Amino acid sequence: MRTHPATPTEVDSWLTVLHQNGHLHRAQSGPDTTWTVQRTRHSRPWTLHHPVLAMDWIEDLIREVRQQKPETRR
Repeated sequence: MRTHPATPTEVDSWLTVLHQNGHLHRAQSGPDTTWTVQRTRHSRPWTLHHPVLAMDWIEDLIREVRQQKPETRR
């Protein structure tokens, strides 16, 4: 559980990392703490309207990525 609310800087950082690692086709900051994200070139863009909602979306994406690429555990 989070002990502090999500910040726009935190969302920007996560989206940058996900984009750089090829998990997002596009991630763009908008006005008033909104972000437009697009998973693939042909998928529909989503607008995230608040840092908390954006972090929820990011968490879902990370879960999906982890399920697609299971790590080998030692």
